[in-house]
Amino acid sequence: MAGAITHDNEQPAAEGRQSGPLIVTEDADLLDDLLRLCAAAGATPEVHHGVPERGGGWEAAPLVLVGDDAVRRVRGAARRRGVVLVGRDQDDSGVWRRAVEIGADHVLMLPDGEQWLVDRIADVAEGVGRPALTVGVIGGRGGAGASTLACALAVTSAREGLRTLLVDADPLGGGLDVLLGGETADGLRWPAFAASRGRVGGGALEESLPKLHSLRVLSWDRGDCVAVPPQAVRAVLAAARRRGGAVVVDLPRRIDDGVAEVLAQLDVGILVVPGELRAVAAAGRVASAVGMVLRDLRVAVRGPYTPGLDDHEVARLLDLPLAGEIPVESALARPHEGKAPPGAAARGPLARFCTVFWERALAEAGGV
Repeated sequence: MAGAITHDNEQPAAEGRQSGPLIVTEDADLLDDLLRLCAAAGATPEVHHGVPERGGGWEAAPLVLVGDDAVRRVRGAARRRGVVLVGRDQDDSGVWRRAVEIGADHVLMLPDGEQWLVDRIADVAEGVGRPALTVGVIGGRGGAGASTLACALAVTSAREGLRTLLVDADPLGGGLDVLLGGETADGLRWPAFAASRGRVGGGALEESLPKLHSLRVLSWDRGDCVAVPPQAVRAVLAAARRRGGAVVVDLPRRIDDGVAEVLAQLDVGILVVPGELRAVAAAGRVASAVGMVLRDLRVAVRGPYTPGLDDHEVARLLDLPLAGEIPVESALARPHEGKAPPGAAARGPLARFCTVFWERALAEAGGV
């Protein structure tokens, strides 16, 4: 069981924090459990019987776990965020009063709340801050150039200094690692994460993936696995977002349970549509399906155009905001095996398009 308590006049914890939580308890059995949960979360805690005597210990910890036995000893401590009162008696109604006395944010009962607490400890151990700005790119029809635009967005983001992860969510595509010229690069691919459940460590995920052109890439291998369970997709993408920066996802045009998990975590979607009537008609069906899950879907239009069409008319017909007109560039029309990846030329028209997109998206998100 875990519950939350709201406080007025909360003060943020001090800067210069330690990486692991502070545990305050004299209950040996409870301490054993809390140490076990910290180990599962990859965190090294600091343990005290009461409020630490050294200056800043209580204030500096990213998370404080107070055993129910220690409430009297911490009652006079400075109020701060991130205090969790941990107990075992599910029927003890007085625990809420004691939580208010010490300014706890949450009340947690073991063993029911173990998974919640492991996740919380792991978050502070990783230094979780603002989640990554997550952008999905999907083609309005086959061959629209969505994969190449996704690569160009990721390459541009990395060049601008953002931590960037490019995710290939289309198992039947050609593989984004191939498009980036890194199909033989060392690192894990999607099939390695098929059994993932619960929480995946963001740092461990990042370090396990191939690094190409200053960004990390999660793509498919050349094996027979063409599906990853939705719960694994959810866990992996959540881990990628916790690392901050930018995540770019290349989406397939079909919407299954795994793709729905991705759509639910996107901040912005880009629908790539060639300026042709048949492409607009096909894109309308894709937009209808995607829009059931994703609120912010925009259209990026690629020429050449059927007579009577331009980017604004395509956006009007689809009733979507216009992300812009993708410049005509050979990068959108041919593969790049062994050559520079899409968007690599910083002064090229495609890179300039991507730079403008990121500037606007980051400004709308309030920075990343």
